[in-house]
Amino acid sequence: MKFFADTAEIDEIRELNEAGLLDGVTTNPSLIAKSGRDFMEVTREICELVDGPVSAEVVALDHETMMKEAETLRKIADNVCIKVPLTIDGLKTCRKLTDDGTMVNVTLCFSANQALLAAKAGATFVSPFVGRHDDNGFDGMELIRDIRLIYDNYLFDTEILVASVRHVTHVLESAKIGADVMTAPPKVIKALVNHTLTDKGIEGFLKDWQSTGQSIKTS
Repeated sequence: MKFFADTAEIDEIRELNEAGLLDGVTTNPSLIAKSGRDFMEVTREICELVDGPVSAEVVALDHETMMKEAETLRKIADNVCIKVPLTIDGLKTCRKLTDDGTMVNVTLCFSANQALLAAKAGATFVSPFVGRHDDNGFDGMELIRDIRLIYDNYLFDTEILVASVRHVTHVLESAKIGADVMTAPPKVIKALVNHTLTDKGIEGFLKDWQSTGQSIKTS
């Protein structure tokens, strides 16, 4: 499973990337606003840090303006992935861009039918929002299972990018189902390392090591 960071905070992206944990980054207007930085500037900086896809979202709602915005965004770097909403105009834009060789992330997916449309439109990624799905009384993981089954039935190339990830269980269950990618806030990615037995093991090893009175000499 590929790991994308869902953030526009450069320091957090750099930390995860240096640890070898990042395959890409997703951003959206809300994350850019939270960063307090210029949209084009922060997107360019992220693209320079990360080799993988960096999703940059259009804000227009009509196809013609989406295409104009996408043209500006894809000039930022070769690894920009244009993010469009799951609407008819968004799907039309998706088809036009992917036919031209541009990566496209179709976002705000809340049903398997929508995911089927995204695949038909040639999306590189489709982003089902599991956390928001759960918030509204549905089962986010069931949505991922349905999409995985449909895509496997017809051998679609579109990758399932699990979004709106709230906790480590979302990551675990998505991986078990076979989702291609998950995007999560850095704090969720970091939380994957946590386990009480790991902490106890380290504590025990250090205690035993200290009892030897030895040290590992470094230059």
